[in-house]
Amino acid sequence: MRLENLRLCGYRNLQEVQFTPHVGVNIVFGDNAQGKTNLIEAIWMLTGAKSFRPGRERDLIQKGAAQARVEGAFFAQDRHQTASITLGDKRGVQLNGVEKKSASALAGSFCCVVFSPAHLSIVKDGPQLRRRFLDGAICQIRPQFITALYQYRQALAQKNALIKDLYKNAELYDLLAVFDEKLCQLGVRVYQMRRRYFAALSNWAGQIYSGLSGGRETLTLCYDSVFSGDEQALDAPQLQQLYSQRLQEAKKDDLRAGYSTVGVHRDDLRFLIGGLDCRLYGSQGQQRSVALALKLAEGYLLREFIGETPVMLLDDVMSELDPSRQNYILNHLEDAQVFITCCDRTPIEQLLTGRAFYMKSGHLEPCGSEED
Repeated sequence: MRLENLRLCGYRNLQEVQFTPHVGVNIVFGDNAQGKTNLIEAIWMLTGAKSFRPGRERDLIQKGAAQARVEGAFFAQDRHQTASITLGDKRGVQLNGVEKKSASALAGSFCCVVFSPAHLSIVKDGPQLRRRFLDGAICQIRPQFITALYQYRQALAQKNALIKDLYKNAELYDLLAVFDEKLCQLGVRVYQMRRRYFAALSNWAGQIYSGLSGGRETLTLCYDSVFSGDEQALDAPQLQQLYSQRLQEAKKDDLRAGYSTVGVHRDDLRFLIGGLDCRLYGSQGQQRSVALALKLAEGYLLREFIGETPVMLLDDVMSELDPSRQNYILNHLEDAQVFITCCDRTPIEQLLTGRAFYMKSGHLEPCGSEED
């Protein structure tokens, strides 16, 4: 999968961009606030997803402009294709010249994986962000997971509301068993899909991190859940029975806390480098490397599902990485079209195959000749 051409009009600060990228690595460099991330974001919009940055849709439209337009030509599913999105007064979405109702209709046609500095929160911050990363990655390849997760969250919200009502309506206590039964079934379904994906993610992320560190460091992923140790190998009925037991044991704590304290909604991931928790003991470069390894692993797992490597969008990825880690990103990502933004042009000197572009005040210019 590769982007062959990108045309932008009225998009943020970018000035009538006509962009033909290299099939391999593309470096976009320039000072801060010149439009590098805007370019990465525009490419991402062709996936049909919402922007990976906070803000309103109106923020995507250049100041003073009535609308913004993103047009892309790409090669995917063994054929050349086109997609376009118009934002503003006259909204519109097209795929291969056919009008679509919404941008979500583009999903699955052009696939990307994006890394931005915000993804460092996967490593640095709380478990909710790690679950969100894991669940979002699974949703791309297992649509049935979306349904299971939604139903679980619904049942959990209903149980939590019931727990709060028990202080006023004690006669509702017996209803807890009804919600617990539903949570056991749905929770085990969510857990098993998460666990299968986690096993593959752990393998890929470990390999990638080893490459980033030049084999000097090892990354181990740990999945903390309501089940542990040998329990993880049990079949669904056994897991449901164990889940039910855990919920029963937690009832007093639930009533005291006012919400359900046990379940897959409390799952977490830990990232160990040399046996030490990276969140607590890792350097800035190590934490960035772990987050990057997770996102790249997500991309390669997506490849296994769709049969081709998604486009890799790596925004501000080079900062806090030593030259050997930068070299891995530039020259060792297999079979992938990669877009990298950075402020310093130094990485260009390490690039073996690809092309560099200079961004200034929304203008994008090729820099030098294409590397073979």
